[in-house]
Amino acid sequence: MSILDFIKGKKPRPETVNITPRWISKLNDDEIFVFGCRRSGRHYEGAANFARENFGAIVGQGEGLQGQSYAIPTAGVGLGWIRHAVNRFTEFATANPNLKFLVTPVGCGLGLWDFDDIAPLFRTASKLPNVWLPEEFWNELYK
Repeated sequence: MSILDFIKGKKPRPETVNITPRWISKLNDDEIFVFGCRRSGRHYEGAANFARENFGAIVGQGEGLQGQSYAIPTAGVGLGWIRHAVNRFTEFATANPNLKFLVTPVGCGLGLWDFDDIAPLFRTASKLPNVWLPEEFWNELYK
């Protein structure tokens, strides 16, 4: 970290952070695939489709635990809506410390949001030992 970053109050990124793998093809029994989706729960594109085909995501359910996946509505909604959904996810992850949540870059693909829009919403979740975030989210959180 540079002296200028220190003066601006930026925090150095911890040496160890939980980074979600770039590609997830299978899950251990205690792992949950966290994906962004349409509020309507139409899981036919992107990570939502992958979650439906592989990890039990349920068509018509636009938020919450579904099989070995957890949906966060990010497409067709505003940041306020996403913030509340991420807060509910964080509460769920806090209440389930026995599960490991692998958060994908929710909202940053087909949801059309930028990393700097979405990553700050996960600031509280990033402090949980059972939540893993994409490297791009960590980069934004410690920018």
